Order: sequence, then C-alpha cells, then structure tokens
Amino acid sequence: MRWRGLIAFAAMLAGTSFAQNHSDHDMAVDRAGVVMNENLSALPRGCDEISRDYQLTIRAGRAYARGVPGMTFAMSEHDVRVEPCSRIEVTFVNEDDVRHQWMVHGLPKYLYPAGMFHLEASGGQRVTGTFIVPGEDRSYLVHCDIAQHMEKGMRGQLVVGSGSGDLWGVTGVSDQFYRSSYWPRDTYLWVAVALLVGFLASVRLARG
Repeated sequence: MRWRGLIAFAAMLAGTSFAQNHSDHDMAVDRAGVVMNENLSALPRGCDEISRDYQLTIRAGRAYARGVPGMTFAMSEHDVRVEPCSRIEVTFVNEDDVRHQWMVHGLPKYLYPAGMFHLEASGGQRVTGTFIVPGEDRSYLVHCDIAQHMEKGMRGQLVVGSGSGDLWGVTGVSDQFYRSSYWPRDTYLWVAVALLVGFLASVRLARG
C-alpha cells in the first residue's frame, strides 16, 4: 500500500533501520538505502542446487561516465556475466551525492515480485543484497530507475550463461539506441520465396 511505502521512506530519512515484509515486495530499508526482493536460498524452477556463488562490487557515480560522450552517470560494471542457477551477492557503492539504484528486471515473478531485484544506495552509501538467477541462458536488463539516470548512462546487462543476445544501450557493449527494422512483417520470408521462384524460373529457361 502507498502509505507503507511513505512510512519506509520517512524512516530511511530519519536514519532508523528496520526490515519489513510488504504485500508486494520484501523490502529492507535503513539509512544507507534499500534492498528489495532479496533471495538467499529459494531456488528457481529448473535449478537443483546453487551452481556457484559470486561476490560482486558495483560502483556508481559520475566518475565512471568520464570519457563517455553524452553520459552523466555510469557504473563500474555495465556487463556482468554469471553461470545459470548461481547466487549473486552484490555490494552497490554509491560514490555520488545523489541516490542511485542497481535494478535487475525480467526475473521470474513467482520468486521475485514484479520480476525485480532492487538495490538503492543513498549518496555516499553502500548496500548489499543477494539473489539467485534462473537456470536458462538469458540477458537481463540492469539499470537505475531514478528519473533520467538510465538515459544518462546507468544502463547495463546481467548475462546468465550464454545469454539471449546483448541488450541495446549498454555502455561499451552495444549501440546507445535501439535500431528498429522498418521492413514490413514477413519481409524476409517473401524475399526468400521470390529468390526461390526466380531461381526455379531461370533453371527452367536454361533447360528450355
């Protein structure tokens, strides 16, 4: 409920520390920031055990955007790669004086409410949280959800296994903009059919 979120935010500003379960999210809030939907032991479907444990430190701030045209904020790691069914402990360090977030989207909703794992660190603070990734090869969006922070550089990817292809807009990995195809639907199929018909027609003419 909205009022619970307001209470949590007010408590964070007041410097109190507590953990509470919400109807939608499992959220721990303290003076340093927020950890949402932490998962230390519940295995995703298809995972019989934890394949590997990772301990990652991800830093965020203006310093990591230096030399990247058009960017204001960035992360020390924009491309994180892990094994399927692995458990990942992330320490998120905010080196700026404004809030930053490290959010993973697209996780299974039966295990992570809204399909999300979320870390938020206040200015100059650090938070640590743990989650377990599913067993299939897939690329997950990582970003900061503070207004305009993703657009200004805080966008990355978490690649599980061999992934499902690089996401667009990942600094140092892919183009900053999504390049949509303007071809009509099924264009490639009709091109293939046309080439085949043309080939068969040329063979028939050559024989005739």
